[in-house]
This record gives sequence, C-alpha cells and structure tokens, in this order.
Amino acid sequence: MSAQSESARSYWRENLRIITTYMVIWFAVSYGCGILFVDELDQIQFFGFPLGFWFAQQGAIYVFIGLIWAYVFSMNRLDEKYDVHE
Repeated sequence: MSAQSESARSYWRENLRIITTYMVIWFAVSYGCGILFVDELDQIQFFGFPLGFWFAQQGAIYVFIGLIWAYVFSMNRLDEKYDVHE
C-alpha cells in the first residue's frame, strides 16, 4: 500500500471520527434533552421557561449552529494536518 493511500485512509478515518462525535452530541441534545429528559429538565427555569421546553424549541438549534462552526474548525485543522487545505 502506498504512503498516499495510507494517508487518505487516515484522513478519512479521522473525518469519520469527527462526524460521529458531532452527530452523537447533536443526538444527545436534540433527542435526549428535548424528548427523553424533558421532565427532569423542566424542573429548571431558563429565561422564564422550563429548560426542557427551551431545549426542544430553541436550545437544540443553537447547539446545532455551534456544531456547524465546530465542524468547520475541526475540518480546517484536519485538512492542514494532511496538507489538503486550500
């Protein structure tokens, strides 16, 4: 196997790790906080609203936007590491 092929495999492996990490975070926040743990989170008030309701309506969106920025940052670092950046 060539060095370039091994580098491409390593790049793809790290890319999948990054994607999986951010997808797990997204799932935990959107499904976990918005559906599974909503009753427990509703005991906490956040800006006058129950926290579970806030996560279901607003918080998951904010976290998703934050994950997009984190993914961009992570991929830029990964591209530089493997010298495939623009």
